[in-house]
Amino acid sequence: MMEPVPAMYLQNVQHMLPPQPQAPPAASDACLTIVHSLMCHRQGAVHGGEDETFAKRAIESLVKKLKEKRDELDALIIAVTMSGRRPSKCVTIQRTLDGRLQVAGKKGFPHVIYARLWRWPDLHKNELKHISVCQYAFDLKCDLVCVNPYHYERVISPAPPSRLVKDEFVHDCIQIEGEGGTHTVERKSGWDSGYGCNSSLPTVEHLNKNFWDPPSILQHSSMEQRPPSPILRGQLISPEHWCSVQYFELDHKVGETFKVIAQYREVKIDGYVNPSEPNRFCLGQLSNVHRTEASEKARLHVGKGVKLTLSGEGDVWLECQSQHPVFVQSQYLDKEAKREPGDAVHKIFPGTHLKVFDLHDCYDTIKGKAQKAQSAARAQALAVSGSPEAAHAALQVVGESPKAINPESGTLTRDGMAQINAAANIGVDDLRRMCILRLSFVKGWGPDYHRVNIKYTPCWIEIQLHRALQLLDHVLQWTQMYEAGQDH
Repeated sequence: MMEPVPAMYLQNVQHMLPPQPQAPPAASDACLTIVHSLMCHRQGAVHGGEDETFAKRAIESLVKKLKEKRDELDALIIAVTMSGRRPSKCVTIQRTLDGRLQVAGKKGFPHVIYARLWRWPDLHKNELKHISVCQYAFDLKCDLVCVNPYHYERVISPAPPSRLVKDEFVHDCIQIEGEGGTHTVERKSGWDSGYGCNSSLPTVEHLNKNFWDPPSILQHSSMEQRPPSPILRGQLISPEHWCSVQYFELDHKVGETFKVIAQYREVKIDGYVNPSEPNRFCLGQLSNVHRTEASEKARLHVGKGVKLTLSGEGDVWLECQSQHPVFVQSQYLDKEAKREPGDAVHKIFPGTHLKVFDLHDCYDTIKGKAQKAQSAARAQALAVSGSPEAAHAALQVVGESPKAINPESGTLTRDGMAQINAAANIGVDDLRRMCILRLSFVKGWGPDYHRVNIKYTPCWIEIQLHRALQLLDHVLQWTQMYEAGQDH
């Protein structure tokens, strides 16, 4: 018969056992209890100091907002305390006007703030991509924004070895370079960063830390500030295909146009010869009797090429899967780099994943340019006829600029007339270019290369975005109807 174990021995053994984990709180518990539990699950936490104060304020703010939505608060608690091991629903807060959240005097995008707190302390905002089940992801531009840190994946853009970037301007939206060596990036302390233009060029490490820190780069950017325009909410039936891809060698189109059905949200364009999927365009299988030696060599380096992903209603993301850079012409990237449209070609390094097209921004810009061209044409006609209303009509185009309108006589100056002529000369082809992406493999082009035009590069593709072209057609039809009404 076994002798009973002394009580003192049992107490000593119990002290040696690891502490049992506490059960996570519930949404019905007090806010302080929930905040304390969520604070314990911070990543890279350092006790005391500014970071802890900020984290506590951010978590308190979120918990208070979710107190009226207990199911979502429970989802947040489960996701954070179980480190995402159990599926959880969207955890949403209201989208602000500029898309950013202010906590303790600092502003940042909400999904980035909470992903940093509970998953990746060193996260940069271009590294987040929502998972397929997330219905209110930040880039879907809904009225609500999901801040569940386990509804986002981190997509890291590996940098090449440390060196100075040369020959091109650098856009700090990941490791990308554009043509034009005068553009560079200035890193500011804290949560602010911005663009500067001087002769010094940043290091690659600098670039990787810059673009997605919550800051001022996008604070004036229209695409991050507003919900979708009403025209984008189903008034037009989406096209059957979301994009068409055409392949060129120098100025020769090679092969048939490759169209991507809307049900496939991704398309891969690579240099191989055996397409195994309907959304894969293999350039290696295409023959060209006019193929040059330069094209033949460049095609050998296309490799895995690029992947384009359709996001939301018409935004497009690009991932460079090749072992060599690709060069992209994108008016969205131009705008983000504070460059004139068409002024730059952006060099995308291998492994980089970034947004290259924003549908809402494209639509708003097209509509604005079409309306401005209309007003300019009317001002032209009034100026030619000598109408006193010409200056008033010109104000809609050039604003109250003293260089455009003579403040004494109220008449158009030569500079003002030049601005009106430029606005009136915007054509359909100019607007159509906003709905198209161009990309060359291996070799770049532009003002800083001996290849001034993409048609001098050995192999390149043109991607036509059908939803954007559909909206362009809608704007043009509206313009024609407006003009017909004005004539009557």
